Amino acid sequence: MDDEPSLRDRLIDVGVDLVMTEGSAALGLREIARRAGVSHGAPRRYFPTHQSLLSAIARRGFADLAARIKAATAPTPDGARTPREQVRAIGREYVGYALEHRGMFELMFRHDLLDSEKEAPRDERPGADGNDAADRPRLRESTLPMFEVFVGLVERCRPEHGPAGQPPAVTAAALWTNLHGLAQLWTWGSLPLALGTTTPGGDHLDRLVSAVLDTHLGPVDA
Repeated sequence: MDDEPSLRDRLIDVGVDLVMTEGSAALGLREIARRAGVSHGAPRRYFPTHQSLLSAIARRGFADLAARIKAATAPTPDGARTPREQVRAIGREYVGYALEHRGMFELMFRHDLLDSEKEAPRDERPGADGNDAADRPRLRESTLPMFEVFVGLVERCRPEHGPAGQPPAVTAAALWTNLHGLAQLWTWGSLPLALGTTTPGGDHLDRLVSAVLDTHLGPVDA
């Protein structure tokens, strides 16, 4: 029989596989329990609510995306990337992740479902495995650092203020919103239709990401 901590991890592993292959709509507690080979009530020992299990699954997505962004923004053999190059790399990885892992991407940013104030206290109580869930990173603690890195890079691109006198955090938020919309519209098929392409990525996406940066940070030669 598996020990208790490994069962918690297996439930998350099953959820990750489900969302990657079948989308976020497939993430029912009963289905996750069935595929993990346990009773339908077993997940409640580790995840007191459906939202707390979804949050744990989404954190895996953020860890994956963060690793990709870290690799994409790492110094090259020729030296460190400029802030502008790092912002572009983040944007390309962000949109690329959305195309490759649509179900996980859709789940990751649903804070209204995943980590609401109503669910947080119950999600932080000690788990059945004897480990305090409060010792594990909260979902918001997985997302905010990524945005803070983004703000810092935007500030370095525009040390004083971004376009229209906006502070870096607002410019970064607008840029993020634009990238997220780009990712969603591409995965839904709207942008490929508008651009007359069926290619899932490539030059069209590179040009669109560059256009987003030009819009919010100004052209490179500005």
